[in-house]
Amino acid sequence: MVSLVLVAHSDRLLAALIEMLGVPSTVGPRCFVAGGTEDGRMGTSLARVRMALRDGLDASDDGCLVLYDTGSAWLTIGFALDELTAGEMARTFLSDAPLVEGALAAAARAAEGAPLAEVAAAAGAALESDKRPGSAVPGDDAGVRLTA
Repeated sequence: MVSLVLVAHSDRLLAALIEMLGVPSTVGPRCFVAGGTEDGRMGTSLARVRMALRDGLDASDDGCLVLYDTGSAWLTIGFALDELTAGEMARTFLSDAPLVEGALAAAARAAEGAPLAEVAAAAGAALESDKRPGSAVPGDDAGVRLTA
């Protein structure tokens, strides 16, 4: 089963996301997190990202999907990816999907035993998904204007 590597500037944000995903679970994917700095501040840590990435790859021969919160996390992930072998790179997918929606969609597909490409596609589809239940107002891509 594909594993998930979740990277964010806050370890508390990732703890809440893991809780939302229902991990640990006997049916869901293994998730590895890298949030905050070693001294508890907001930020990203190369050591933490490197460890989460390594753990994600070690946990699954099917590969790992990496999701992150903002652009500077992407930079830190890039440094960690530079340390991977060609074989490890081939088993890793770095997704630009939104962290929460992407992780939820990816975890659901991974739990079904989908291969890495399909798990990544599920996360990526979260970029286009409408968060509102039911049908959206035609032509309204920004949300719903509320009036009193």
